[in-house]
Amino acid sequence: MVQDRLSDGKRIAQLLASELTGDQAALAHVVVADADPDVEPTADGAFAYRVVHVADSDALTTDDRGRPTLAADSAGDVDAATTEIATVSVRPDRAHVTFSVASARAVEAAAETDVRTRSTDTDAATLLVTDGVEAKRVLPVFEAVVDELPVATA
Repeated sequence: MVQDRLSDGKRIAQLLASELTGDQAALAHVVVADADPDVEPTADGAFAYRVVHVADSDALTTDDRGRPTLAADSAGDVDAATTEIATVSVRPDRAHVTFSVASARAVEAAAETDVRTRSTDTDAATLLVTDGVEAKRVLPVFEAVVDELPVATA
């Protein structure tokens, strides 16, 4: 029996967050921040969460499920140790991932997947995640963007 595809924007965003925080290799320093678990999708797209790269391992901790999170005591140091790489918003039938850094690289990497992009008037790039399966397909785009980030020096 064939299952229906998952096309609920909030659930797609949740799956993407799980994929991002579950990758202990290339995306080990990527965390989901400021998540709104009660977000309700809107036609214009409601903010769900930010995706942040943490350059300093000391600013990371692991939650009870083994996922990376920002350490509670690093809140004052967060600006120096983190880079917001994307925001995720939800619509009724999809999630939007808007990359605010390395957007050209995000578009280039997305072209190698089945995930659609939408151009914006700014330097951002938006991916349209319309199916739960695409949550996993977006990971190489995040990996490509993280590879473009400057390496922190001590």
